[in-house]
Amino acid sequence: MLFLKLAWRNLWRNRKRTLITVSAITFAVVAAVFMQSINRGSHEVMIDNMVRFHTGYVQLQDYRYDAEPSLDNSFFFDDEIRDRVKKTYPETELVLPRIETFMLAGNEHTTRGALVLGILPEQEDAFSGLKNHLADGRFFDPAEQAAVVTKGLAERLQLSIGDQLLLIGQGRFGMSANGLFEITGILDHPLRDMNNQTVYIPLETAQFLLSADDHITALLVHPGGERHVRAAANAFNEEFSGDDLKAYTWPEMMPELLQLLEFDLVGAYFMSGILYIVIGFGFFGTILTMTLERTKEFGVLVSVGMSRVRLGMVLFLETLFISITGVISGVVAAWLILYWFYLNPIELSGEIAETVIEMGWEPVLPMSFAADQFYMQGLIVFVIAMFVFLFPLIKIMRLNILEAARS
Repeated sequence: MLFLKLAWRNLWRNRKRTLITVSAITFAVVAAVFMQSINRGSHEVMIDNMVRFHTGYVQLQDYRYDAEPSLDNSFFFDDEIRDRVKKTYPETELVLPRIETFMLAGNEHTTRGALVLGILPEQEDAFSGLKNHLADGRFFDPAEQAAVVTKGLAERLQLSIGDQLLLIGQGRFGMSANGLFEITGILDHPLRDMNNQTVYIPLETAQFLLSADDHITALLVHPGGERHVRAAANAFNEEFSGDDLKAYTWPEMMPELLQLLEFDLVGAYFMSGILYIVIGFGFFGTILTMTLERTKEFGVLVSVGMSRVRLGMVLFLETLFISITGVISGVVAAWLILYWFYLNPIELSGEIAETVIEMGWEPVLPMSFAADQFYMQGLIVFVIAMFVFLFPLIKIMRLNILEAARS
């Protein structure tokens, strides 16, 4: 308790020096969190778009479909399976059946390869807000002989609302699959690759077209949030193991994207390393100045009988108080700054904005609010601060009393 009182009083004997040191640590935490937030924010937007508009959080498929994505490896789906899914994992919020295949999409003069998705429009919209991305027209009714075409594909085929879309392909077990569909909507899809090649048609209509009555290629499950993904997949794999079905999580379905993000993180870690080095040298300069200013004080204390170990303990507690105060202040300040940018996002302009819009994102700088980035960056800065503060401890252990008295 005596050491705590001495350390606390020493801190406020020179308030200016203490506030400068605390401010340096606070700034370091804010800079580290802000940099991490920008980097992770773009990754979260990319993953969120892929999950909501393509893979879903958890997907049930025939176990052969992953190796051979063919309609022959579709599986039977009815209300009983839907109920089993919800019973197996009660936290399940949405169950989205889809049938997916590649076909030729064309007009009177030309054709293009297209990804054809048979969906239930209301359920898809509840999960992804798909209807919010309609550029023109409307979504079809569940049993309508109609299609919604993505903007890029519509422009390539020069199609508009009310035109007829021809789909030519192969159905289940090699059956011929051809049909004419009225275009009721043009969709500006958030994912650029899908925006250039996707056609949505009603699930029931797609099943009839592809000779796959009551069959789907994938059952997307929204288990109530990211933290439930692994538990839900394990539960479904156990429940449906005898039905030739397998549950995949979104990371298992997007390994290439995750590898790309990991590669991008290498650059972010490199920049973070540079930032930490700058932070460390900034701390060291501050502590070096503080130590030199107090050299005579240390010499007097040792000369009157205070042991070097006890003096080191007091200095360590001073360091601990300063580091904790700086880190906590930095975390709070970083959260407030990120929250302000969340309410008032940084808008991009020029070529950068055009590039971001083409990728299907809003032209703003995304910020991540992941909790771990606050405490991890705070912890790293805290460790750096404690490491740098070893300098005055070493100085005390090697202190020459006569030289200190003359300083």
